[in-house]
Amino acid sequence: MENQQSVLQKLAERYPQLEVCIPALTDMIDSTVSSYRQGGKFIVAGNGGSAADAEHICGELLKGFRSKRSLTSGELKAFTDAFGEEGAAAAANLQGGLPALSLISHPGFNTAYINDCDPLNLFAQQLWAQGNKGDIFLAISTGGNSGVLRRALMTARVRGIKSFLLTGNRHGICEKYADVTIAVPESETYKIQELHLPVYHAFCAAVESNFWELSC
Repeated sequence: MENQQSVLQKLAERYPQLEVCIPALTDMIDSTVSSYRQGGKFIVAGNGGSAADAEHICGELLKGFRSKRSLTSGELKAFTDAFGEEGAAAAANLQGGLPALSLISHPGFNTAYINDCDPLNLFAQQLWAQGNKGDIFLAISTGGNSGVLRRALMTARVRGIKSFLLTGNRHGICEKYADVTIAVPESETYKIQELHLPVYHAFCAAVESNFWELSC
């Protein structure tokens, strides 16, 4: 059975250059698992290609990634008791989920806020409104100098939300605002993005392994 340790070991085997990221990645995994167990949620944001990565991560957390995440017998029974065969059919196709929020997923709010307020506070405003102490925030920035993410990281600090920065090796200013930095060893944007994918896939699988059995 694969677990968190084996997920990270395989990451290092497949991508030896990412071994330097494992201590910080482990911190993010452990912090996220702890947050989930205390009723918290995972919040993520990024710009451009990193915005797509933010959506990708949420997709892996909200539904089964490497686990089927079937509902428990008690949960299945609750649907059947309430709605009979129709409830049983609905429950049979539901999966266990981990609360995940992408801050780029609200086009109505985003366009209104950019038009009416300070665009640099776009993510900060959402984090202030929806984030709570004990949540986890991941900022994804290849160059590490995003102003909108910097404001969000500031907000996370004030809110009591542990923050992580997924970036490259350019040592941008956002590193000074994040609690923990996961810096892949590349400096060109597309190469950084290529290494971000295995990092956050390992993150999703490792977190999932703490709650469900992974398929091999």
